[in-house]
Amino acid sequence: MSHVIVAQSPTYVQHVKPIITRHCGTPCHHSGGVGPFSLLTYEDVAKRGKFIAKVTQARYMPPFPADREFQHYANERGLSDAEIDLIQQWVQAGMPEGTPREMTGLHRRSDQSSPSAIGVSGADQQRKPDLVLRMKPYAIKGDGREDFRYFHVPMGLRQDVWVEAIEFVPQNRKRLHHSRLMVDSTGTMAGIDGLAEDDPRLRDFQRTPLADAFLYGWVPGNDRVTFPVGAAKRIPAGSDLILNLHYAPSPKPETDQSEVRLYFARKPVEREVRTLTLTENDITNQPFVLPANTRPTFYMNYGPISDTIRLLSVMPHMHWLGQTIKAFAITPAGDAIQLIKIDNWDFNWQLSYFFREPLVLPKGSTIIAEASYDNTDQNPLNPNRPVRQVGYGWNSTDEMMNLVFYYVK
Repeated sequence: MSHVIVAQSPTYVQHVKPIITRHCGTPCHHSGGVGPFSLLTYEDVAKRGKFIAKVTQARYMPPFPADREFQHYANERGLSDAEIDLIQQWVQAGMPEGTPREMTGLHRRSDQSSPSAIGVSGADQQRKPDLVLRMKPYAIKGDGREDFRYFHVPMGLRQDVWVEAIEFVPQNRKRLHHSRLMVDSTGTMAGIDGLAEDDPRLRDFQRTPLADAFLYGWVPGNDRVTFPVGAAKRIPAGSDLILNLHYAPSPKPETDQSEVRLYFARKPVEREVRTLTLTENDITNQPFVLPANTRPTFYMNYGPISDTIRLLSVMPHMHWLGQTIKAFAITPAGDAIQLIKIDNWDFNWQLSYFFREPLVLPKGSTIIAEASYDNTDQNPLNPNRPVRQVGYGWNSTDEMMNLVFYYVK
């Protein structure tokens, strides 16, 4: 392990602030961010200094579940050995604040080059969205039951727009389990607003073909996504958003009024971003059933694909019983292209992993995936007590196996 030796004790202003701002405060730990507390001031950081030293040394934070030796990503998180060592020295020295004079040119350059929650394009974290869409206020029942709802959000678009970044901002992070954003261009789905997943009327709306069945998906840990320069999602004029939201059980009445922020492409769009979703239907060792007190593994096979595509990102999705997941592609020439490998699945940190460069899958390639689960009473995260057989379902007490890819042709 390399160590940084400083002439005097490291200070917050000169040494620690650039690290915390870049890797913690800007991406997650700010007002309204996914982090449970802010880390934008000296007081914020010093109050939790010993805790920060512990979780960074253990590499528990910043969270990045994917194996970075299996594949590299544009939005990787993680501290270097030297950065971890600096934090350790600072805490051991009593967490001195330092003075503004210590803000060297190197410090300022570090702040300017820091990655943001926006992700892969390096767009300014402070950039204001071009369009903010807010759902109607929704009253969450305090009946202790899972709640799946659809919401219709008019967009008021008079012309087609190209979207290079998408952000879903949950107002009630405590209750929101996930959201799926879809686009309707028919103008016929206003009546879906507020409908529950088990409402018989929903079937009438589900017959309507969507302009985009997966514009974006929000799960814990997956904040704003940005497509590479020159790539964007197209939303046709006159379209409306359809939100599919899943609320976790609440013991008391609560409310939610989440919003969607869209950032329009600033440069000419050369390639349209599309979505490919592998689901439980692509599992080869059916049925997708997890008997009680078993640790099953399931396998996926998708392809051969009919056209050459360029993968921009991958987002795996499982629930609480998930343990590991791995995916790769096999080309017609027999080459293996590694996509994602997570050895310790964390339900609370599900990201869209953007590849450093688009991965080209030639026509005829096949995507292979495998995922393991632990449905035993030894699994402390098993939500079912006593343990029971589990199958496919949207409830967090059920299970899923998905791989969502953004791609261009």
